[in-house]
Amino acid sequence: MQDTIFKVGLIGLGSMGRNHLRVLSMLKGFELAFVADADAQVAANAGDIHGVPGVVDPTPLLPDVDAVVICTPTVTHAQYIRLAAAHVKNIFVEKPLTATLGEAREIAVLAEERGLNLQVGFIERFNPAVLALKTVLERTERVISLDFTRTNKVSARITDVDVVTDLMIHDIDLALYLNGPARSVAAHGFGHGSMVDFASALITHENGQFSRIQASRVTDKKIRQITGTCVDMYVDCDLLSKEILIHRQSQVNESGSLPYTISAIQETVAIAPQEALLSELQSFMAMCRDPATAARVPGIEASVAAMEICAQIQAEV
Repeated sequence: MQDTIFKVGLIGLGSMGRNHLRVLSMLKGFELAFVADADAQVAANAGDIHGVPGVVDPTPLLPDVDAVVICTPTVTHAQYIRLAAAHVKNIFVEKPLTATLGEAREIAVLAEERGLNLQVGFIERFNPAVLALKTVLERTERVISLDFTRTNKVSARITDVDVVTDLMIHDIDLALYLNGPARSVAAHGFGHGSMVDFASALITHENGQFSRIQASRVTDKKIRQITGTCVDMYVDCDLLSKEILIHRQSQVNESGSLPYTISAIQETVAIAPQEALLSELQSFMAMCRDPATAARVPGIEASVAAMEICAQIQAEV
């Protein structure tokens, strides 16, 4: 199975879809079989460049592929998952899984019935800074609270979901990934009409730890940051620059036994460069080869859990 080449179809050639196309076209183990987009010209152009069919309707081509990657607008995710599931077991869909929690639960039932191997595009799980942070937190004496900040200016390409489903869901998933299942959620926010543009939430986890999450689309400054307060250290993780700083508690020479006093200790964690999207699609390929590895990737269960918290936050806001 290690040498198996999987034929993969890509549906959706927007900004994220083009990134997937770039990686899929050079990833050993995947053979691009077709590209599809609602814009016939966009699909045809991409197909010509990569030497594969470029279509609007992928339905006739689905029986001949082993896997499908879905990067269409959120409101169409459920539609395309159902379409692909009629022919293919291996499905990757960009986050969020679906536009609504109800649809997500329906897809969860479908996935169980069809035995789907379904991965959801929570790309920050594959950010090398997050992977390093998880190791750091596993070695601390105790995590008290994690703070997540994610800001962006309003995107012209994201018009179908609010800041909670667009941005905050990444950190909700990370909060559950790093701190465990949630016990309760409290939130407040700001928006225009029914579209939330700023949200702040406090998640209390079942293990007694806390996650404070803030997401905004009303600022031009782009921030992707996680900070951790632990009993024995403070951790500052920048997801953009891929940097982690650890601030240890000061050591005071109260007895006078040492000729010096350490007032602060700061450590820098070395992080090896790695493209998160490449790692993410490599994990999808591994799942295609061996479904037993599905437990290592964000799938249906993780996505529904994150969307349940999104729904609670949106209701409170």
